[in-house]
Amino acid sequence: MSTDALEQLAQGLAARKVAGLARHRHTVASRRGAHLTVEGREFLHFGGNDYLGLAADPRVIAAAAEGAARYGVGAGAAHLISGHFAPHEALERELAAWVAPCANARALLFSAGYLANLAIVTALCRRGDAVFGERLNHACLNDAALLSRAKFTRYRQGDLDALGQRLAASRAPRKLICTDAVFSMDGTIAPLPALLELAERYDAWLLVDDAHGFGILGEGRGTVAHFGLTSPRIVYMGTLGKAAGVAGAFVAAHHAVIETLLQTARTYVLTTASPPLLACALQASLAVIRDEPQRRRHLQALIARFRAAAGTLPWRLQASATAIQPLQVGASAQALDLSDRLWQRGLWVPAIRPPTVPRGTARLRITLSAAHADADLSGLLAVLTHLACGP
Repeated sequence: MSTDALEQLAQGLAARKVAGLARHRHTVASRRGAHLTVEGREFLHFGGNDYLGLAADPRVIAAAAEGAARYGVGAGAAHLISGHFAPHEALERELAAWVAPCANARALLFSAGYLANLAIVTALCRRGDAVFGERLNHACLNDAALLSRAKFTRYRQGDLDALGQRLAASRAPRKLICTDAVFSMDGTIAPLPALLELAERYDAWLLVDDAHGFGILGEGRGTVAHFGLTSPRIVYMGTLGKAAGVAGAFVAAHHAVIETLLQTARTYVLTTASPPLLACALQASLAVIRDEPQRRRHLQALIARFRAAAGTLPWRLQASATAIQPLQVGASAQALDLSDRLWQRGLWVPAIRPPTVPRGTARLRITLSAAHADADLSGLLAVLTHLACGP
């Protein structure tokens, strides 16, 4: 390979480091609730998405072990070949009934939310169609729109007037509005009722990416249920590696949408099915989500307590009522420094920097979980208060 080509990569990596944008991995050795052992030290973790503390729940683990013993550790083929097992089928039925975005909804499992969103957008839209996306949407929705070859229009955060004008002006045969339900770096909730009204008015689909709302909002049914919405226009995507604590994703929608995905979506048709043991684990996880609302109540109490205390800190507290509680610091270097000082005190709170968030809005992305005890939150608040007074 040309040394010039390698030098270009090296220069790019060096530039990222100088700009404070280099990323690094930490290797987790073990986990006990919200406490992680990392590089020989124990940390209290405030940076994950295990919102209900189900990733290490004994019942979920036992269901995975039983599933592995019965079905093996891999599906061995794509769903449409021979990789669709009884636990997959049962889980799809349960998820469709649980989130119920429309009457008689069906669901389809995917190995990741990224694959699910690619499937939805590329199956529903093609060249000549139109996709409209919120600027704060997750990157996978943007990638899906570009891959579909439809005309892709992005609208400013919360600017529904602009969205309505662009929908009205579009002559595309198919239109799709796509939005995060809970924006992953802000924690704010999208105005889904208004978006659905626009979809109804302009004959568009509404894709709702509920990665951070499923299991939490709407008594665990998600953000669509939180607003009491049902419509055959809603295409609901939920991930299963966050509040559900396991892995994968699903799409729930009208029968015709799901059948279209099953028949034509490349990321479904051409991907090996997820291990059936994970579907077994997720059935156990879904049972906890349904039957133990006290986990959500505890999480909501932690959120309220954090917001009441963090409002006095010098960093800007985002207007979030969800488990995602960002403290906006500003410059990337400042966010990294604050994250490092927390790390030195045994608290793992990641710094989020551009391009994940807009330039000048680097932040600590603090996430709360039902796995956190009241004392855990007290410890975090005490350290933040101390650091606010100086180095």
